Amino acid sequence: MKIIYTDSLVIGAGLAGLRVAIASKQRGLDTLVLSLIPAKRSHSAAAQGGMQASLANALKGQGDNEDVHFHDTVKGSDWGCDQQVARMFAHTAPKAVRELANWGVPWTRVKAGPRQVVVNAEKVTLEEAQKAHGLINARDFGGTKKWRTCYTADGTGHSLLYAVDNKAISLDIPVIERVEALSLIHDGERCHGAIVRDLVSGEISAYVAKATTIATGGYGRLYSVSTNAIICEGIGAALALDTGVATLGNMEAVQFHPTAIVPVGILTTEGCRGDGGLLRDKDGHRFMPDYEPEKKELASRDVVSRRMTEHMRKGKGVDSPYGPHLWLDITLLGKEHIDKNLREVKEICENFLGIDPAKDWIPVRPTQHYSMGGVRTKANGESPQLKGLFAVGEAACWDMHGFNRLGGNSLAETVVAGMIIGEYVADFCDANALHIDTDLIHAKLDELNGEVSQLLSQEEGENVYQLRNEMQQVMMDYVGIFRNGDELEKAVSTLKQLMQRSQKLKLTCKKRHANPELVDALRLKRMLRVAQTVATGALARTESRGAHAREDYPKRDDANWLNRTLASWPNAQALEPTLSYEALDVMAMELPPGYRGYGDDNAIAHPDTEKRNAQLADIREQLGNSATAQQRQDAIMPFQLPSQFKPANQRLEDSES
Repeated sequence: MKIIYTDSLVIGAGLAGLRVAIASKQRGLDTLVLSLIPAKRSHSAAAQGGMQASLANALKGQGDNEDVHFHDTVKGSDWGCDQQVARMFAHTAPKAVRELANWGVPWTRVKAGPRQVVVNAEKVTLEEAQKAHGLINARDFGGTKKWRTCYTADGTGHSLLYAVDNKAISLDIPVIERVEALSLIHDGERCHGAIVRDLVSGEISAYVAKATTIATGGYGRLYSVSTNAIICEGIGAALALDTGVATLGNMEAVQFHPTAIVPVGILTTEGCRGDGGLLRDKDGHRFMPDYEPEKKELASRDVVSRRMTEHMRKGKGVDSPYGPHLWLDITLLGKEHIDKNLREVKEICENFLGIDPAKDWIPVRPTQHYSMGGVRTKANGESPQLKGLFAVGEAACWDMHGFNRLGGNSLAETVVAGMIIGEYVADFCDANALHIDTDLIHAKLDELNGEVSQLLSQEEGENVYQLRNEMQQVMMDYVGIFRNGDELEKAVSTLKQLMQRSQKLKLTCKKRHANPELVDALRLKRMLRVAQTVATGALARTESRGAHAREDYPKRDDANWLNRTLASWPNAQALEPTLSYEALDVMAMELPPGYRGYGDDNAIAHPDTEKRNAQLADIREQLGNSATAQQRQDAIMPFQLPSQFKPANQRLEDSES
């Protein structure tokens, strides 16, 4: 069994992981990246629509800045996010976009003069300024006040991943492909790396590091239908959970995207609606204005998904062999626009549906898409419980998304969080020496080797794939868009049964190497614990917030539930996690809880909200109009950043003042 030593170990080669690795390498640290697949095939490539950053170049983005982006993000989170993290993110995003341009991302650019767009089903001509010609353009996305989603047609994730991976290659960062981390090396206080299995040879090795970063993406494949790649199975969350020490945050916060194609669940980007696409029912009626007259199709994702589901429940869905669906109509955008800006959507429609979206409506319905929950971290990306363990991107609960993520904020988070947390990872490596007892390494190696041997020797037992399918169906049926106590109790109970049954899995293939059945068996037990964490957290949270919609508790309850769910699994033999809660301090918020802007304002107010609003009014009055933006920020809610990201962002309008 091999032991490999490095300074910075990154598990996952998507955008977030690669960006952390780049930061480590640029600081002179020995850096290794582990990946299930070649880096350029990571799920980051699937992101279509764009990356939010308040550049304010385009006409419809004028007046945008960090304040507006921050407010949109907090409201989008339904006041569930860490507002200091949201500030860190909004401030750094413009720097990330410009850095990516320098690395070769071919951002779609502003072209001076008139251009025709579709706004609220009507064709409108915008006159882009000559001074903005050649600058990075932006499109509209749901839940935002300004057009700030920077894009490269509808292949933004693809463009970003190739540019960032090429940067990593230029820095000679090794990416070890087709390997899987299955447990962390830790002593209960400090993480020292990971135990890793080679998917081809079956060899089990130890990668020992000063800092270990989990960047494995989300847990969408806990569900039977998801827009996620098949590798997004929540193993990164399981790595932390299985330590018995590290906590996961807000695992019940699962986002469903409104427009995945039926039946396969492949995403059609929010850029379709951002560019002017409409949602229609079986009668061809555009129904979103009936529910959300202000934002219509561009309400926040969780809102649109619920409205679509409600409309189908009323019998307005289109009947199909795969259940009811609705229509996404982008025909009004025209063939030229679709060919130029929605090329991937066109190819998906042609290859998977046999239709031309310039002529035909697209069958869609809400489908599991994103995980707001993940490995709980501090603002610097480190686990509060396990020193030296970091997490970034969708695998983390950093927590800038709270209970709902705005479109375009996830692709932005991968790079922005990678930039910021990468510096903190490097700081940790510089400040901490590596001291580890090799007996601990060998004990962890023996533990995984024993698990593999037990699976291969089992002669009677359960079928891996049957249990996996049952788990995915439970999650889809009972832990979906709308939730209620009875169904969540069924989910928790059934998942406990599946966990017990998974203790005896019978494999038909007994090879230790290149054995996909063994790979899935090793993952299944871990996935079941993560699924149980999602279901248990959802059952316990007796309110509705963002993507967590309880039909039996329809109100957002700030008085009792303005907190972050923390889940750990201290007893390896237990059938459910231990839950605790981390209160969100209203008195430290820059934007106290308020009306989100959708439906009825039925929130139960937190007792400190009125007090904090009065305090903020006093602070602003005392500062007066002469205070700088930095002085106001420091007085209201200071936040920290690595020094190179602190300078103010420059915008086109600044050059005129």
